[in-house]
Amino acid sequence: MASKLKYTTKVYYGGIQSVLQAISTSPITKSQRKWRVACIVIYVSLSMAKRVVSTKAKLRSSPPRHAILEIKSFLDDDVVIDQKRLAEMVKAKNLDGFGGIAAVAKLLSTNVESGIIGDEEDLRRRRVAFGSNTYVRAKPKGLIYFVVEASRDTTILILLACAALSLAFGIREHGGKEGWYEGGSIFVAVFLVVTVSAASNFRQERQFDKLSKISNNIKIGVVRQGRRQHVSIFDAVVGDVVFLNTGDQVPADGLFVDGHSFQVDESSMTGESDHVEVDSTRHPFLLSGSKVADGYGKMVVVSVGMDTAWGEMMSSITRDSNEQTPLQERLNRLTSTIGKVGLAVAFFVLLVMLVRYFTGNTEDANGFKEFNGVDRDLNDVFNSVLRIVSAAVTIVVVAIPEGLPLAVTLTLAYSMKRMMADQAMVRKLSACETMGSATVICTDKTGTLTLNQMKVTKFCLGGKEIRHDTIAHNLRELFYQGVAFNTTGSIYRPKSGNAVEYSGSPTEKAILTWAVEDLGMDIEKLKQSYTVLHVDTFNSDKKRSGVSIRSNVHNRSYVHWKGAAEMVLAMCSSYYQHTGEVNAMTKDKMTEFESIIQGMAASSLRCIAFACKEIEYESTSNEITISQNILSEENLTLLGIVGMKDPCRSGAKKAIESCRFAGVDIKMITGDNIFTAKAIATECGILDANYHGEVVEGAEFRNYTDEERRRKIKNIKVMARSSPLDKLLMVRCLKQAGEVVAVTGDGTNDAPALKEADVGLSMGIQGTEVAKESSDIVILDDNFSSVATVLLWGRCVYNNIQKFIQFQLTVNVAALVINFVAAVSAGDVPLTTVQLLWVNLIMDTLGALALATERPTKELMHRPPVGRTEPLITNSMWRNLLPQALYQIAILLILQFRGKQIFEVNEEVKNTLIFNTFVLCQIFNEFNARSLEKQNVFKGIHRNRLFVGIIGVTIVLQFVMVEFLKKFADTVSLDLGQWGICVAIAAVSWPIGWVMKLVPVSDKPFLNYLRLWH
Repeated sequence: MASKLKYTTKVYYGGIQSVLQAISTSPITKSQRKWRVACIVIYVSLSMAKRVVSTKAKLRSSPPRHAILEIKSFLDDDVVIDQKRLAEMVKAKNLDGFGGIAAVAKLLSTNVESGIIGDEEDLRRRRVAFGSNTYVRAKPKGLIYFVVEASRDTTILILLACAALSLAFGIREHGGKEGWYEGGSIFVAVFLVVTVSAASNFRQERQFDKLSKISNNIKIGVVRQGRRQHVSIFDAVVGDVVFLNTGDQVPADGLFVDGHSFQVDESSMTGESDHVEVDSTRHPFLLSGSKVADGYGKMVVVSVGMDTAWGEMMSSITRDSNEQTPLQERLNRLTSTIGKVGLAVAFFVLLVMLVRYFTGNTEDANGFKEFNGVDRDLNDVFNSVLRIVSAAVTIVVVAIPEGLPLAVTLTLAYSMKRMMADQAMVRKLSACETMGSATVICTDKTGTLTLNQMKVTKFCLGGKEIRHDTIAHNLRELFYQGVAFNTTGSIYRPKSGNAVEYSGSPTEKAILTWAVEDLGMDIEKLKQSYTVLHVDTFNSDKKRSGVSIRSNVHNRSYVHWKGAAEMVLAMCSSYYQHTGEVNAMTKDKMTEFESIIQGMAASSLRCIAFACKEIEYESTSNEITISQNILSEENLTLLGIVGMKDPCRSGAKKAIESCRFAGVDIKMITGDNIFTAKAIATECGILDANYHGEVVEGAEFRNYTDEERRRKIKNIKVMARSSPLDKLLMVRCLKQAGEVVAVTGDGTNDAPALKEADVGLSMGIQGTEVAKESSDIVILDDNFSSVATVLLWGRCVYNNIQKFIQFQLTVNVAALVINFVAAVSAGDVPLTTVQLLWVNLIMDTLGALALATERPTKELMHRPPVGRTEPLITNSMWRNLLPQALYQIAILLILQFRGKQIFEVNEEVKNTLIFNTFVLCQIFNEFNARSLEKQNVFKGIHRNRLFVGIIGVTIVLQFVMVEFLKKFADTVSLDLGQWGICVAIAAVSWPIGWVMKLVPVSDKPFLNYLRLWH
């Protein structure tokens, strides 16, 4: 139809137009009048039709520009919002078709100043319409997965091979009824070890999942009904107005509404390392999961959860909780080495026993030669060879300490759970054990050693401390400007008339409180009177922030700076008197102000100075120029100096003393000036009253030569006015000096130092998300006492594993030597495969559980740190385990070769006595393993109910094994006297352990002597 209209118009348009143009004022006939009217009607009709068709064609050829905005508001009952289009808008970074940020906010029923309504019904409707800010997690690994993984272990595979051989040999020799005992028992033992290990790993996976949920549960600042509040990131809804500061994670996809100097790091989403500039006009798009690199601002949320690219990505990621810690890797190597030794010994025993058998040096039960090479039945020969191979398999089984990896898993899982209760959330398993080796802790001051509860206690103006009511009106107005606009905090006045609520960092809240309550500042009135032109945000390098503003009344413009007092003072060429007069900053006056700052700092006050300058403003066109230029930093006028008190934490001094007593050096690295740093360090016990230890500033440390830093690093106790790069340099120098370094940090710029350190400790309350993600452990209460607790737990993990290694190796060495000597000398082994597996099972699994769950003791902080180079098996451990193993070997070999004569018993009773004595020796030795150094091994045993319970269960199981499972265990019943003999022999382990701990040991590792001799 359009083409027809187009054609008709072209044909008739010229003729009609010519007729109309020929109209004159001369008289016309009736027919002419009718013709003219007809032409006019036709012309107008065709013109209108042409315009309608043209408009429709344009609408079809271009996308609708305001299609969504036909709906007035999300709260309308008939609202149908295309959520997919909203989500794609941010992903595609294209606002076409939405009418701008204000239109999107209106569509979502959001006020960019006061936020959403935020009541329960409003939040419910938004979640129903747009979804929640959560993502579908990848299905966690099940128990079967961990069973399969545990079954792939080399140790388990060797045991399974041994079980299969033993089962085949046993059935071949003894028949199906009784021949399955040994092979079957190995299978049962393997099943139990695999099950316990898999269950432990499965439990650890679930624990990691819980920790992950806690770690991901970030608190974000939103405004609802005009009130700023903190909510969980999972509670954010579409339409929320969210506040963002440097280091924050963007909680959802959204649009930038307002802010200054705003840059984001989208590398986690796009892979691009360059920071992206964000503003409300050219590039307002914010992607969930990206980090705020600089500046501050507000955003309105437009899509959440699975509608964001971050949600889609996170739903496909499964966390690997099976990370191998350095200690686990060392233990796996130790287990592998011991297993290889066991295989070598077993092969040697197999060779010797086969040679002895085929050379006629073995006898049967009747005293005849087992093999004479002439009249022996081939069946008997085969059975004898099977018995010899079975003995060799037994040695392999007893040699492999399969409980070591399990002990590490148990102790780490137990410690992680306990540390969570002690305000420390472990993000990386290796940090648990590494923290126990720490030799230096570099700590922040604010919030870690102090309470981070700032309050303005001093106010100096014109070089004098004055009362607030004596300040001139014009000067008071300048203070209002400097506080109200040069801040990242906010003020909320409830309509109900309740107390004013302040938001922001502790420093910002303290200054806002002082300005409102002491100076009478009205921030809402100020915001209506002035326009912000440019903001220079605070960072750790500059230690100051600035703002330029323009008055809406008289078109005057001002630059305001606020920050570290001595740095702002250096920018000033004049100062205000309390009367409002401006005086030149003379050299003497500068010295006077510096003395005031030093005096405040020496009283542990944080000093903040305010300075300003009026700048020329010519015309509206200049606004862009002013906003884009760097703010003036010269010839400022000093307004005043405030001193804020941040009290030390009550437990900080005691925790520092505890760390020092444990041989761990404490260094304080702070951005405060050197006098405040000295005062706080002295108050906390890092420095003594005479400032023992060197105190340097970051710039001074930075300018040292490498040689000077190496020489002075150990004696430096405090570094003031430091930047994040100074902290990183300090960590690198300490590591080069051989120290194991733990570092605390809370800012985005602390991330490099946290990553560089052996253990990075971020702060859970004040820490940014960037800092937390760069750390190994999150200190949930920001308290240095919790750092000391983490150190204690780290030592406990390492100590518990060493206890179990000592205990396990005693069992393995004794059993291996006994079976080896007996097999080579007598051609038979006193401890059967079933019995040795029983010992391994109860000692490995139950022993690991008993020793791995010991709580930390104060004695752990009375010894020096382990450091990087100390061997896992120390001289003290060799001193403790070798005498116990030698005693057990001596006793059991005496019982093996003279037991029948000494106790006048038969072979079966003698073998049962050997088995029972060996197990009871391990039970008594388990008490000795509770302490590597202390002679009193019973101290605190009543508090470890698990240990006592496991000992009780082990004794009961051993009694059942001996008295009831006779065929299975190859035992016979023992009378009361024989039980008493076994207990008495085993109890000698206690006095041996007590005496041996009196023997001093060298600091030089035991194995070094062997290398030297070799």
